[in-house]
Amino acid sequence: MMPNLTIDKKTSPNAFLALAALGIVFGDIGTSPLYTLKTVITLAGGKPTPETALGLLSLIIWTLLITVSLKYVTFVMRADNDGEGGIMSLMSLLRLHNHHRPVIIALGLFGAALIYGDGAITPAISVLSAVEGLKMSAPMVAPYVLPIAVVILLVLFAVQSQGTARIGWVFGPVMSVWFIVIGLLGLWGIAQHPGVLVAFNPWHGFHYLFTNRPKGFLVLGGVFLAVTGAEALYADLGHFGAGPIRLAWYGLVLPSLILNYTGQTALLISGGSVNDNIFYQLCPGSLLLWLIILATIATVIASQSIITGAFSMTRQAIQLGVSPPLKITQTSSEGYGQIYIGAVNWLLMFATIGITIFFGSSDRMAAAYGIAVSLTMLLTTALLFIVTREIWKWKLALSLAVVGTFFCIDAAFFSANLLKILDGGWVPLVLAVGIYIIMWTWACGSAALLKGIRSLTVPVDIFITFLKTSGVPRVSGTAVFLTKTTEQTPPIIVLQVTFNKSLHEHIAAISIVITHKPLVDENKRLDLKCLTGDFWRLTGYYGFMEKPDIPSLLQIAKQQGCTLDFNDVTYYVGHETIMHCPQGTALPSWQEKIFAFLQRNASHTYEYLSLPCERVIEIGRQIEI
Repeated sequence: MMPNLTIDKKTSPNAFLALAALGIVFGDIGTSPLYTLKTVITLAGGKPTPETALGLLSLIIWTLLITVSLKYVTFVMRADNDGEGGIMSLMSLLRLHNHHRPVIIALGLFGAALIYGDGAITPAISVLSAVEGLKMSAPMVAPYVLPIAVVILLVLFAVQSQGTARIGWVFGPVMSVWFIVIGLLGLWGIAQHPGVLVAFNPWHGFHYLFTNRPKGFLVLGGVFLAVTGAEALYADLGHFGAGPIRLAWYGLVLPSLILNYTGQTALLISGGSVNDNIFYQLCPGSLLLWLIILATIATVIASQSIITGAFSMTRQAIQLGVSPPLKITQTSSEGYGQIYIGAVNWLLMFATIGITIFFGSSDRMAAAYGIAVSLTMLLTTALLFIVTREIWKWKLALSLAVVGTFFCIDAAFFSANLLKILDGGWVPLVLAVGIYIIMWTWACGSAALLKGIRSLTVPVDIFITFLKTSGVPRVSGTAVFLTKTTEQTPPIIVLQVTFNKSLHEHIAAISIVITHKPLVDENKRLDLKCLTGDFWRLTGYYGFMEKPDIPSLLQIAKQQGCTLDFNDVTYYVGHETIMHCPQGTALPSWQEKIFAFLQRNASHTYEYLSLPCERVIEIGRQIEI
């Protein structure tokens, strides 16, 4: 998921974009060799025979090839929404074709919520795995490994408000060094036992699974850790494009991962100790400390990408109307993607550090890791099936053959990960369920609120007649009323006349509509209507990857012939207080209370719409839902 970097994929060469993608897209999956094979060996019972070790390696290799190379790189990345990827973008793509499909919304929202749950545990296990290498380099610091990891995570989250514009350009080069180093270490390990290369034959993996039941099934939960960052390839599609991501994957990432896993296994067969992390045993002792430092930096970069990816996904959720508006701070003027959301940062920090302290070691944490992202992948596959049928127009047999195969594999991994629930797998699931309840409640509550507001609208002709006959005083200047309704006279204008017994001489009602496309063409940005000579209606259209900007919209209106004077503008926005409707509520009582709480604590509308706060007047109103 995209951190705070400014990259123009239209003008930048593929090689540069591929280098940038190394530091953004592949951090999570690129640091998985730190803990994956170690976890798999533990699940296999420890001290595996050469035959077992080859079977485990074969499972890891073919999981990378099938899940990442075949499923995500070949098929899922084709399911883009005007170039954008990610499960929420996929949900929006399907809603473009069928607006009234609650199951699609539910799948998309829960998939997004699971990514938050996984995002809380990924920095914890990555950083802790890297720092644990100190036990081998300097055993006397073993008691301090956990505090060191906690301090690193604290600093990481504390500096988020500063953005990464100044240092973001080094992410790609550092991660390229990381991949080259782990690839070379893998080659050294293979040289110790070249016979390990027979594990490329998938028979070894199948043989292990079917001759070691039920332990083989349990091992799948550890094997899955090798691909936990695969969803990022799809989520960051819009920032780099498919070509650079594929170039980085096939050109460096995949070869380095396979070489390293193969080298670790070769060293294991040659007599490597299972008591210490086999990854660090690949490194000569004189260079071990430098590798630990590089691994720590790589895991911090991976964690940075996850944190800022959470910021990006939160803004996307706000735009799509499934999250309450939160204060978004632009950390740099260089690009729209360079943002900071304090509420998300601190909640994620408390969750990540709490998880780190609760589990205490990467071994224990690995037992809880993977369940959320495996379910996300399963939901992505379910949505992909709908895409193949309704958008790509595949025949049912072809969809079942291709996507059905992926679904069975994902279901196997998810089922294996379900066995981790009692060992801590419930932690990311509880986080995800909590976030899903918030998003679903906000979406349902917002729909009920809009219905309540629409019930208060007045036909335009009746309101205009009232103004002409009632003698309401008109004051100089222009008033711009922000409204959620796109038809009739907005209730906020009626309230202004009712309470203040006056109205500006010139008025404009503005509605913002967020489409299910990531971007909207500038020539389709504004729908402008003149209701009377001094009363205009403006409807602005924005994609879910764009930031609404009312002052800019007013300038477009002037260019399209609006005669209102926007040099002296007062903005009016409504501030709704949610009230229970005694005649029947649109939401269950518990959900209504949650929505009312979220509504009270949401950020101000003028911040979201880029309005000058000194020219904004909020009008309070009670809405029954």
